[in-house]
Amino acid sequence: MFKFISGPFLGAAAGFSLFEIVVVTVSGMMTSVAVMTFAGEWVKSYWDLKMTPKRKRFSPRTRRIVRVWRKFGAIGIAVITPLVLTPIGGTIVMTAFNVKKDKIFIYMFVSALFWALIFGSSINWMLSIPIFRDLFG
Repeated sequence: MFKFISGPFLGAAAGFSLFEIVVVTVSGMMTSVAVMTFAGEWVKSYWDLKMTPKRKRFSPRTRRIVRVWRKFGAIGIAVITPLVLTPIGGTIVMTAFNVKKDKIFIYMFVSALFWALIFGSSINWMLSIPIFRDLFG
């Protein structure tokens, strides 16, 4: 979440327009998604080799991810990715659940666009308030 919020915040501080903030933020997330989608199979096989038999399969965090997956599917994972999982984590989860690559790109792009618009416009709005503009601007 920090990386996804810092992009719009730093973009607004640099004087970027909302359009520029959204383009840069979405581009950053989709770059991570593209790299991890194509490297995901390798990461998944490498991770399986490194896991020891004594390691717990389900932690509280993985149980929550599985619960979201069962309830909302790939769309749910894509929606929470910028907030909770980071683009790399969300892509690895989707790859682990064998989501098709084209669906990963579509869902993650829509999610990135949605959250970039929300964060970018809310940060622009906050910086238009005089006390915040004086404090940060």
